[in-house]
Amino acid sequence: MLEDAYGRIATDLRVSLTDRCNLRCSYCMPPEGLDWLPRPELLTTDEVVRLVRLAVTRLGVTEVRFTGGEPLLRRGLTDIVAATAELRPRPQVSLTTNAIGLSRLASPLAEAGLDRINVSLDTLRPEVFVKLAHRDRLPDVLAGLEAAVAAGLMPVKINAVLMRGINDDEAPALLRFGMERGYQIRFIEQMPLDAQHGWRRDDMVTADEILGMLSAEFTLEAETSEERGSAPAELFTVDGGPYQVGVIGSVTRPFCGACDRVRLTADGQVRNCLFAREESDLRGAMRDGADDDELVRRWRAAVASKLPGHGIDDPGFLQPARPMSAIGG
Repeated sequence: MLEDAYGRIATDLRVSLTDRCNLRCSYCMPPEGLDWLPRPELLTTDEVVRLVRLAVTRLGVTEVRFTGGEPLLRRGLTDIVAATAELRPRPQVSLTTNAIGLSRLASPLAEAGLDRINVSLDTLRPEVFVKLAHRDRLPDVLAGLEAAVAAGLMPVKINAVLMRGINDDEAPALLRFGMERGYQIRFIEQMPLDAQHGWRRDDMVTADEILGMLSAEFTLEAETSEERGSAPAELFTVDGGPYQVGVIGSVTRPFCGACDRVRLTADGQVRNCLFAREESDLRGAMRDGADDDELVRRWRAAVASKLPGHGIDDPGFLQPARPMSAIGG
């Protein structure tokens, strides 16, 4: 198992397949983009599959989620998904994407064994989408959502980040959009993971504010904390149910004590926390000839050193050197 010093066991592996993205969301990167990782530094398809296999068959991982950057840009994505779905015991296989290109790839991914999908969508207004993402691609995202449903990639979850003064008035509209179409909406507090290091807590739309905006138009009833388990989202039944909306208060309502996640970056580094400032290199060891036992030992050691929490409220907190696009969600 991947157990840390505080008794938490990592069973949920987030695998970044690329740091490249076809959007420039302001809470992630500057409009001009970033310098991408050189391709020789990225894990090959065989290397990704090898590490995922070890995580599932040797280290107790039960869910594998592929992320980016934008994972739909990764060549060989369907092959990676298929190889993961063939593992025994079979993990749940999911994908976090901006859905650009999903209208073409949803069916092949479902056939390869993908179980479900998370789509990042922060606004339903085309002009606001352009302001946030610096690309006019909202129709492509909406088409991708529809294709995911048609391909049976259920449940389709939508992750929405509200930015003060930009889209912070859209929470009720996004919730109605999800309810009408059967998408599960999750509102996420903006986290200090932007490449520009411009995040300020005072600018963040908090979980309490989000719930206040939703409660002005809907009746919300909270699930008990026991039902939440290690899930990051606090769930609220809307207008008596059965529909539920989630709120992920990563900053103001941290869930570090029950965290069961571990991350693998596109260049083969283990990160035991989204906000970790240290990484453990599996790519270098692999390319130097390390056998499976050595890789497993290194991975266990990396998780064992996990801190008790992300420390955002600590006076000495420093953002990770990598932005979200290079870490993976």
